[in-house]
This record gives sequence, structure tokens and C-alpha cells, in this order.
Amino acid sequence: MVRILLAEDQVMVRQGLKMMLESDEEMKVTGEADNGKEAILLCEKQAFDIAILDIRMPDMDGIEAAKVIQTRWPDTKILILTTFDDNEYVMESLKIGVSGYILKTGDTESLLRSVRSALTGGLSIEDHVAAKVMPLLLKQEEINKPDPSLTPRERAILQCIGEGLSNGEIAERLAISVGTVKNNTSQILNKLDLRDRTQLAIYAIRHNLV
Repeated sequence: MVRILLAEDQVMVRQGLKMMLESDEEMKVTGEADNGKEAILLCEKQAFDIAILDIRMPDMDGIEAAKVIQTRWPDTKILILTTFDDNEYVMESLKIGVSGYILKTGDTESLLRSVRSALTGGLSIEDHVAAKVMPLLLKQEEINKPDPSLTPRERAILQCIGEGLSNGEIAERLAISVGTVKNNTSQILNKLDLRDRTQLAIYAIRHNLV
């Protein structure tokens, strides 16, 4: 069972999201919060596989809560939820390394797809949001080091990351194990001196690997 923390200050919206998530029998909302502080308190009491955090909440917003959760419970994947496809919010949430940015207006299947992608190490961004934000990310990201000599497998994995594939999807495409994908991804991060999959995806695009 996938244990989900759902933090959303609007009760009706939260109830609707809970119904959507639990339409998949493998998913269960085991914690509900009205704000970021409550979400953190719940994380102190129980473990979650994924936290879905509204970006705008009283007391503590989703971005601040995400920073704390990532620091204290790094195994918990995080999705940022909002109705505002505002570039500034998307940029900030992606910079801290969350697993995706989803809109409340999305349908059930897109929500479940984002959750599954996050759980397998993927990065999920709504198409029209990505189209607006990617040019800004590319403009801001400064890569001063020359492209190092990556192995053919590392280049292939980097290309797949640039395409937004999860670890499982990469493993299937390249006919290797998920463990091999994870190990190679860590090696690529070290070689390129980058922090996370978002930066790897940007790097792949900038260097025409996608």
C-alpha cells in the first residue's frame, strides 16, 4: 500500500483529491493536514511514501514544508499541488528538488500518473506548465564545466532522464536493472557536479541529448 500525506487547507478540495487518489486500491491517504506545520507533525508520528502539498496554505506553505520534509525524511517523495500555474512557484518548487508540480484542475488519471512517477523516481510536470517554465530553467541554469567523458550507458541514461522517464522506465528501455539505473545516475550526478534529476534533465536538453 502506498501511504500518502495530503496537505490542503480547503476541506472540499482535499476530500475530492482523497477520493481520486483512493480510486486506486493500492493507494491510501493515511494523513491529512490543513497546513504545512500540521503536515510536518504528521511526518513525526508516522511514515509516508509520498506527500502531496498545496503550495498556498496558512501558517506554513507547501514550499517551506517541502524543504523540511526533504531534509528530515528524504525517502518521502513530494508533489506540489496548486491551481496557480505561476512561473515563480514552479521555479521555486523545482529548485528544491520536488518530484513534480501538479494542478488541482487535473483529472484523476493525471494525478495518479504523477504519484506513480514520483514513487519510481520520475519528475512530473503538467505539459503546459513545463512549456512555460523550461525556457526559464534553461536560461538560469549555468553549466560552466565542459561535458565530461560519460560512458555510453551513462549518456543513454542521461538522455532518458531528459525525456522525463522514471527509473523503472529507463531500466525497461535499456534492458538493465533499476539498481543499475540508480547507481549510474549517482555517478552522472557526481561527474557533472549536479544536485538532482531536475538539473540532469536540464543538462541533457542543453547538451542536445534529447
